[in-house]
Amino acid sequence: VQLQASGGGLVQAGGSLRLSCAASGSIFSINTMGWYRQAPGKQRELVAVLSSGGSTNYGDSVKGRFTISRDNAKNTVYLQMNSLKPEDTAVYLCNVLVTTTQPMGALLDRWGQGTLVTVSS
Repeated sequence: VQLQASGGGLVQAGGSLRLSCAASGSIFSINTMGWYRQAPGKQRELVAVLSSGGSTNYGDSVKGRFTISRDNAKNTVYLQMNSLKPEDTAVYLCNVLVTTTQPMGALLDRWGQGTLVTVSS
């Protein structure tokens, strides 16, 4: 299973960015798709997670500003980030929990390579 993330970049405070992460490979089903972030010198933290049933969980610092969504047909998760702040600057990492076809029925927790988001003040 491979993940391809895109959409990071440099934006001014108050601006918006949209991240996407596409999963491919031996996927039977996707259980959860989500985003985490890690800023220099800080621990990795939850940004947003979306389950196959549609439930969401957001980190406290992004509630009301970020929205997670997914396109099941494309095995892709999106993160719409609005009202960005300098403290949102971090490497954003995509994470998926999938049930694979090879081996059939195995659960796989996979991380993407990360995409850098820089918010200038």
